[in-house]
Amino acid sequence: MVAPKPTPPRPTTSINNSTGAGTKMHKRSRSGCFTCRLRRKKCDEGSPQCKACKHLGLKCEYKRPQWWSNNEQRKQQKETIKNIIKRTKLSEKTSQVSTTGADSPPGLSHSLPTSATYSDVTAHTRAASEDSQYSLDYNFSQPPIQEPFDLFQPQVFTPQFESHPHYQPYPPTPYEVDIKTERQMFVNDVPTRRDSSISTFSTFQPPPPHDNLPLIPEEAWMHEEDVYGPHGDLFSPPEEGLDFNFFDFSHGAPQSSQQAVIQVDDCDRPLLDHFIDNVLRLIFPILEVNQHGSARSEVILPALESNKCYLHCCLSIAAIHLKSTQGVQSEQLDSDIMRHRYATISELCEALNRDTDHIQILEATLGMIFFQCSVGRPDDCLPDIPWHQHFQAATSLVRKLELPDALVHVNNTQMHPPFNMTLASWIDILGATMLGRAPQFANTYRDKHLSASTSGLCELMGCEDRMMYLISEIACLEALKIGNVLDGMQLCEHIKLLGQQMDLTEPPMGAVENPYSSTGAIRPKQLSRNMTAMFRVAARIWLCSLVPGSTSYDQSMVDLVSRFAGLFEFLPSGPDGFDRSIVWPLLIAGAHSTPSSAFRHVFADRIACLGQQAEFGSFGRMVRLLQEVWHQSDEGRKIGEHQNVHWRDVMQQKGWDFLLI
Repeated sequence: MVAPKPTPPRPTTSINNSTGAGTKMHKRSRSGCFTCRLRRKKCDEGSPQCKACKHLGLKCEYKRPQWWSNNEQRKQQKETIKNIIKRTKLSEKTSQVSTTGADSPPGLSHSLPTSATYSDVTAHTRAASEDSQYSLDYNFSQPPIQEPFDLFQPQVFTPQFESHPHYQPYPPTPYEVDIKTERQMFVNDVPTRRDSSISTFSTFQPPPPHDNLPLIPEEAWMHEEDVYGPHGDLFSPPEEGLDFNFFDFSHGAPQSSQQAVIQVDDCDRPLLDHFIDNVLRLIFPILEVNQHGSARSEVILPALESNKCYLHCCLSIAAIHLKSTQGVQSEQLDSDIMRHRYATISELCEALNRDTDHIQILEATLGMIFFQCSVGRPDDCLPDIPWHQHFQAATSLVRKLELPDALVHVNNTQMHPPFNMTLASWIDILGATMLGRAPQFANTYRDKHLSASTSGLCELMGCEDRMMYLISEIACLEALKIGNVLDGMQLCEHIKLLGQQMDLTEPPMGAVENPYSSTGAIRPKQLSRNMTAMFRVAARIWLCSLVPGSTSYDQSMVDLVSRFAGLFEFLPSGPDGFDRSIVWPLLIAGAHSTPSSAFRHVFADRIACLGQQAEFGSFGRMVRLLQEVWHQSDEGRKIGEHQNVHWRDVMQQKGWDFLLI
């Protein structure tokens, strides 16, 4: 009997052994771009773009995007990325097929133009040869064919092969061109800010069917919108901005030169540099989106060069911004603020006494009012003249220059609205809501509304003109209510009529959407539609608050505030976003929000994204006012008081005289 052989013990596997010479465990990176993390792909963390995003034409985002915190938005973003990858793969396949040699199988060599059957203008620039088998029908005695010279076309020689029958059946090879535009601004011959933009032009089309390939039913093809996007092109270019001649600027037509010579004392040179580098970009953000560089080259720099009052005003604003943003507390800065503020008032008084240079006086006066909305903290205690007293002087200058009549005669196709009148209208309409009065030029806005013509408000501040006209009408109605001119029945009838007018401005379903194009550029028209939607909901909230006995806890009011909170996702946030351009809608919606409202939670997130910029300017003052309104209304609710706390009453209690636009 043979004893069984003992089985040798199996080697035990341990974690330490497996992580040694064998396969190593992969450690997931937490610092890769969010696009790769969404795709669950490895990211090489390249800067400014990782290789995967660059190769596939995706937007590489290392900063936490807004869609990351929402599951629905993640799904939408994933579908968008899939569509972009489909386009990229299709384009790569097309380019691969077009470079296939003449020895390719018959079934594939004719599905698209190849290098053997068609000469690509970028790869082959060789003329016809007498020794070539493809030149048998070519007439070498004819003069060379030259294309006519066109100044606006790329001057690249294009061989004329269309006349040869060998090349007639095939369309040109698809191609893409990236166009980069750069702008450089000079101040006193010193280069300052430099901007650049890139747009893509593509001629790619789906491959046509061929006899040698099996016919595919139309429904089997991918839908065109799935591959090309809603506009039918491969890479939707950003929407066109406005014509640079849209506004009638007080300094004449836009100049081609970007150079400006500004005379300033050496001690004030740092303030001027700070204004141009840090303050100027905050003043007209929507105009900058519509007309890139227009705010600098056509509005501010020419005024700094030719208007002494305007220059002193801007230097004072620069000192305020420097004090509020960089925490610089010094007697010198306070002295600079008051010195230039006093110089501005003195220059204005002298010009008014001379009764000349009315345009320059109006320009400087509007600057003193409006520029304060971009700088300064709520607790700034330096003495200053209230904005509405400045606006009284501006109103008389506007009438003296007959700008309301000029605005009434502007139509939508021929004449251009005066820029100073458009800016004054913006201040007039929303400023009237701060005071509980009717706008100074309410009749002008009513005429413009009836004629359905533009005033340039949409292009300057983002909200459509007709919506701003209706806000003017609501301001007039509230002024009548405060003056006890209307009884309850008449007031409700006017509220109903204005509500019906706003119904006519409602866009179709789906009009509010992501304002970014597929290339990551802002679409100005879509941005305006989204901002107008927020102004419209805020105007409805304000109109409902005029109903006698209404409170913030009414179901209709709660629904409107919730609807407003849902529109936040369609407006870019952060320092480069546009939260600072919707101060008035935020004030109206926030003042009527309840403690449990989604508005307050989303609003807190937007403030956190905005960072330091949320602490100064009109936005910082609005935040401070809302905090006080919420404190008083919530405390009153705890002790059983159900009466609304009006934000205008809080401003009067605190002695605040804010222009929140």
